[in-house]
Amino acid sequence: MSEPPPTAATTPLNPHHVVSAAATSSLQSREYRKGNWTIQETLILITAKKLDDERRIKASSTPPDPSSGAAKHHCRTGELRWKWVENYCWSHGCLRSQNQCNDKWDNLLRDYKKVREYESRSSAAAASGDEHHPSYWKMEKHERKDRNLPSNMSSEVFQALNEVVHRRYPLRTIAQPSSSSVPSPAPISVRPPSPPPPPTTAPAASETSDSSETECSEKLESNTKRRKVRNIGSSIVRSASVLARTMKSCDEKKERRHREVMELEERRMQIEETRNEDNRKGINGLVSAVNNLSGAIQTLISGRQSRT
Repeated sequence: MSEPPPTAATTPLNPHHVVSAAATSSLQSREYRKGNWTIQETLILITAKKLDDERRIKASSTPPDPSSGAAKHHCRTGELRWKWVENYCWSHGCLRSQNQCNDKWDNLLRDYKKVREYESRSSAAAASGDEHHPSYWKMEKHERKDRNLPSNMSSEVFQALNEVVHRRYPLRTIAQPSSSSVPSPAPISVRPPSPPPPPTTAPAASETSDSSETECSEKLESNTKRRKVRNIGSSIVRSASVLARTMKSCDEKKERRHREVMELEERRMQIEETRNEDNRKGINGLVSAVNNLSGAIQTLISGRQSRT
């Protein structure tokens, strides 16, 4: 598998600088940062997850004392795992919540698997002389999208994730000295794609990089995701009901305005008809008065003529 291009060295994090006052920091009011993750924030999260794995492996290697009641708090320790990661990230300037860290870690592992599997196929294709599968690190963003690959996976993040995954599964790694100041990802044995193994076959390390999670923590994460889905569904239902009420109110207002316009038009026509009727009556009265005046004048003239 072709290695990612060398990158500029970043400020290394102190691997032994763990959070020592988680309870104190949890009492403080925190304003979590939102938006896209920076590379530095992602590297801090990966370091926190690596230290958390080491911490949990060390704790699991020590048998619990039944008299101390440590076995009763096993599930609670799994529940507080991501809170520990949040406290570590917070103490190193990554102002993210435990849910954000959990979701980001799932996305990182998914993208890492895609890139690693593609690089394995690319190496096999290059060995057979096939030039239609270039290395992930030589492709542009649009080429990565066309191949359904993550478009913005950096080599620094890939190297850090590779180190965490191969710490979990040291038997799958192949030791190789590095001549660069930046540690390169351990090479992976290349093999042609094979059909998925039956359920009874032990899964490969690339497909179970996160299988070391405890049963209690997995149940908590699934409950959290189901709760998120329910909250989103209820929000959609509320929004739909508000939209329906708003549209109904608009229709009622339109109908009311239409009725008012029709009433005004009918009233205007009645006023116009009344005015026309008054005009007709006035004209008829004027004609009658003129006729009466004309008859009186004719009577007066005929009376004078008869006297003479």
